Amino acid sequence: MLAFKYVATVYLKYFFIILSALVAFMVGFDYMQYASALPNSANLVVIYVVFKAFFAIDMLLPLTLVFAMISAKIQLIRSNALVSFYSLGYSRLDILRPFLVVSFVITSLFISLHLFDSFARADEFSNNIRHDAQYLSPTRDLFFTYKDKYIYFSKMVPLQERAEGVRVFSVKNNSLQEVLIASKAVYKDGYWFIKNADLITKPQNLDFSSMGITVTQEKDLKILKGFRPKMLDQVYEGKVNFTIKNAVDALLLLNEQNVNTATIRSALYKIFIYPFFVPFLVVIIFFFVPISVRFVNLSLFSSGAILATLMVWGVLFMLIELSNHKTIPSEVGIVLPVVLLFFGALYQYRRYRIST
Repeated sequence: MLAFKYVATVYLKYFFIILSALVAFMVGFDYMQYASALPNSANLVVIYVVFKAFFAIDMLLPLTLVFAMISAKIQLIRSNALVSFYSLGYSRLDILRPFLVVSFVITSLFISLHLFDSFARADEFSNNIRHDAQYLSPTRDLFFTYKDKYIYFSKMVPLQERAEGVRVFSVKNNSLQEVLIASKAVYKDGYWFIKNADLITKPQNLDFSSMGITVTQEKDLKILKGFRPKMLDQVYEGKVNFTIKNAVDALLLLNEQNVNTATIRSALYKIFIYPFFVPFLVVIIFFFVPISVRFVNLSLFSSGAILATLMVWGVLFMLIELSNHKTIPSEVGIVLPVVLLFFGALYQYRRYRIST
């Protein structure tokens, strides 16, 4: 218990120090780069910085957990605390346990942060502030399919849950049957409500005896069950930063329509699978760390460990981007590398158990 508490404390100390430094550097560098493009509003600038800090945490927190483990282990070696614990009868697994527990707990908390829009979509919101002086910009010219209908919104405001310039095209047997035109629609109780609309209907048979196109007035219509504004904004604009709820809802809804869900799956794998490369990499690196400064050049070892961590993180980040753009399947780009790291960690563990 003494070793667990001490090692966990050292690990957490380095974690917060490194995370604060990396986030401050990333946010400060971004602010210096785009300060002239930000709106002349102190409130918006503060909100911009906060969203950029959230984005930096989302990007750097997994990497920080590995860096903190390397720094904490080096500190334990330099202070001879590691040798002391081994002399008292603690095993290497006893020293590894606090690193694993802390990294799993922080990783789980990190995943839970993706329940919130302000964290999951922080980069999008900050870019909107820089370009449009508002963190949630209207989506324009949104065109998508729903069952046998094609829907067009000339403008949608997700925050206010309303759309303008609505057109709904009904198609049957590859033939246009009717067009619904409305000036606005409001999302409420799981439906898009249209108060007043014009319904243009084409006759079934176009010949000289047909009545021609008819136009009727319709009131209080309900369309697009379950298509929440935020879901529409993200799915059909090709955005990849989903909250957990939006991603799950979009996956279930699009599966019902047999629509390609590669982007949604990629977003879910990034949220739930990708962060767990951290504890696996912690295990792999841990067993390479020497127990005493006499056995290795610590400066050279720490540089090599940090470089290896950056390479693994860089490859994972590249594969995630390729998966988001549907260049490779998300199962190959996100799930497979984490599974390989898991087997690498398992191999290191089994090799230690055999040697002892």
